[in-house]
Amino acid sequence: MKVVKSIEISAPPERIWPFMVEPEKILQWYYPLQEFKYTSKQHGGHDTRLYLEEKVAGRVMKLNCEVTGWAVNQRVAFRMTSGNIMKSYEERWTVDPTPSGSRFTFMEQGKLPFGLIGQIMGLFAQRGSAATVGKMLSRLKGLAEAQA
Repeated sequence: MKVVKSIEISAPPERIWPFMVEPEKILQWYYPLQEFKYTSKQHGGHDTRLYLEEKVAGRVMKLNCEVTGWAVNQRVAFRMTSGNIMKSYEERWTVDPTPSGSRFTFMEQGKLPFGLIGQIMGLFAQRGSAATVGKMLSRLKGLAEAQA
């Protein structure tokens, strides 16, 4: 299962960045998340540890993750190190400057367990996830553009 969606935001990357790294701001736009917290003393950069809980299809997905990519005002990426629903999972959020502000791109990629059955389930989950990500990005756009 892989979902990639982008949105144009009338705000510079530095105004969007706090919504990519501050847990309370992430929870404002990433509404399926019930919890997002750093679990290491380090709260930024490669190898930072984090924990998230996300409501997915009536269940709570719990993931321990490590940051695999971090470039201030540009990119945050993380991958699952352990979890309860997914076999593997990763996300990448990027923000690129544009003439009118920024382009924010959200990518998530994951594998469900259960072999072929998991692959089939993933195809159905991908549709729902794509719709949810679209709503999340609209919310992010509104929040970032309101920060004047």
